[in-house]
Amino acid sequence: MRRLRIERTPAPLWVRPLIPVLAALITFTLTAVLIVLAKANPLEAYFYFLIAPLSSRVSAIEVLVKSTPLLLTGAAVTFAFSAGYWNIGAEGQLYAGAIAAAWMGTLLEGFPQPLGVLLMLLSGFIAGVLWALPPALLKVKLAVDEVVTTLLLNSVILFIVSYLLNGPWRDPVSGWPQSPEIAASAMLPKLLPRARLHLGFVIGVLVIGVLWFVLSRTTFGLKMRATGLGMQAARFAGVKVDRTLLLSALISGGIAGLAGVSEVAGIHFHLIDAISPGYGYTGIIIAMLGGLNPLGVGVAALFIGLLSTGGQSVSRALGVPAYLGDVVQAVLLLVTLGAFILQNYRIRWLKASEAG
Repeated sequence: MRRLRIERTPAPLWVRPLIPVLAALITFTLTAVLIVLAKANPLEAYFYFLIAPLSSRVSAIEVLVKSTPLLLTGAAVTFAFSAGYWNIGAEGQLYAGAIAAAWMGTLLEGFPQPLGVLLMLLSGFIAGVLWALPPALLKVKLAVDEVVTTLLLNSVILFIVSYLLNGPWRDPVSGWPQSPEIAASAMLPKLLPRARLHLGFVIGVLVIGVLWFVLSRTTFGLKMRATGLGMQAARFAGVKVDRTLLLSALISGGIAGLAGVSEVAGIHFHLIDAISPGYGYTGIIIAMLGGLNPLGVGVAALFIGLLSTGGQSVSRALGVPAYLGDVVQAVLLLVTLGAFILQNYRIRWLKASEAG
């Protein structure tokens, strides 16, 4: 009787760049079933997902707007994951940056805008670093699993935001749970007239570029990648693994904090409890879809921004549920993870002599 065996066989290097494309095709095939169940044409739905948002200036700019926080959260997750630090707390670190920006923004009345923007970015980065510090210390000092601690802190900061917005920061005039509006000097400049696209997009692109340089052209980047591939081997090679993990975690938190600044200073101009619809968690999808390659992460962020904008388009045009775009993103993450795992394995039929 012939049997199946799963064998570890690393795939050729040229296969890895094809995995995101293959994952996207599989995702669209699987979610087509859901679209049919929603009584819509899958080809028409994917037109509104992928083509319609790029067919006009307004919607194309909106893709870039939605991609802005995703560039930063994707970069944050990629930076930590590259060092083998599994930061699931980018959502909470984003909110930490948003809280700091909402507070700092009210103190900058009368400041020159360049200085005000710089102080906003600095405050958001520091807040993200501070929120990332406790789980990072627990990891390097007590070997506490960072997946658990970073994930739990996401819920903690949501309660802090709720307290602030329903307590000391509640708008005294309207009674709405939102913080006071930030000063004009603290707002990120718009890149285009009569459009929501702001300086945060440029900052996101620059962060992606710096991330690529650090990971591929610096000694610290080499230490990070060595630590991510194997901590014991990295220690044997002389890498200070704990220091590398700590710095990677803190910088990752700071980058996620910048995403919170971009939403407060570029879009809303005050803090609200729903300032992020899950950008931190989506950053995990982007990091994996981009293969932890900064340039791939940039492309993946734009792709997810396109899907997010397209999800609204397909809902309006075809009447399918608005959360279909979220379902597509979730399936995309699972398929991408599965594809990256399976690339190092193959299934082989055993011969009769081997099976015995």
